[in-house]
Amino acid sequence: MGSEKVHALKDVSVDIKKNEYVALMGPSGSGKSTLMNLLGCLDTPTDGSYFLNGTDVSKMEDADLAEVRNKEIGFVFQTFNLLPRLSSLENVALPLVYSGMGKSERLDKARKALESVGLGDRVDHKPNELSGGQRQRVAIARALVNDPAIILADEPTGNLDTKTSIEIMEIFEEIHDRGNTIILVTHEPDIAEHAHRIVRLRDGLVETDQKNENIIRTSDPEHRYNVSE
Repeated sequence: MGSEKVHALKDVSVDIKKNEYVALMGPSGSGKSTLMNLLGCLDTPTDGSYFLNGTDVSKMEDADLAEVRNKEIGFVFQTFNLLPRLSSLENVALPLVYSGMGKSERLDKARKALESVGLGDRVDHKPNELSGGQRQRVAIARALVNDPAIILADEPTGNLDTKTSIEIMEIFEEIHDRGNTIILVTHEPDIAEHAHRIVRLRDGLVETDQKNENIIRTSDPEHRYNVSE
């Protein structure tokens, strides 16, 4: 704003280990979206470093960052971001086009990804032929298809009803149980409590960074268990 500099993040230092399940929370303007964009290699910091799997990606050029995103990170967005004219199978296979994989192998891998989220019978359906929950499952399958190290989910249940939200969070539990690192951005406390660690941001700073002692598991009878037990 004119000569005034506004720092979205200020000296934020966060370590996330492989196979952690972390929720980023904070009010609007807290810096959580900026942090997510940095973690997802969508933005680069004006100062400081970001090491992803031992590589400093904060100094990379755009083309190299795009390659890192495609190989290392799977994105799941609130608005699904599916291409309307493509089938579920084609949407899921899309990231594999950029990796140079042959068409038959791409489609086979995409089919398996859709089966892993319970949509093996919807491979030929286009987004407008699917419910909101099914569209989000397609988006999750697309995020998984490249076998990424990290799944970055930005308000993944924001457009879904409660029942469907629980089903989507159950899929994230299964993904985490299979060994993926999950970073979840949400403003909903009940969604954040599915994570094993909750980082709260305020005014560009980390306000708290704590282990979640009351993890919600959708597979439990009352959708909840206590990790200290």
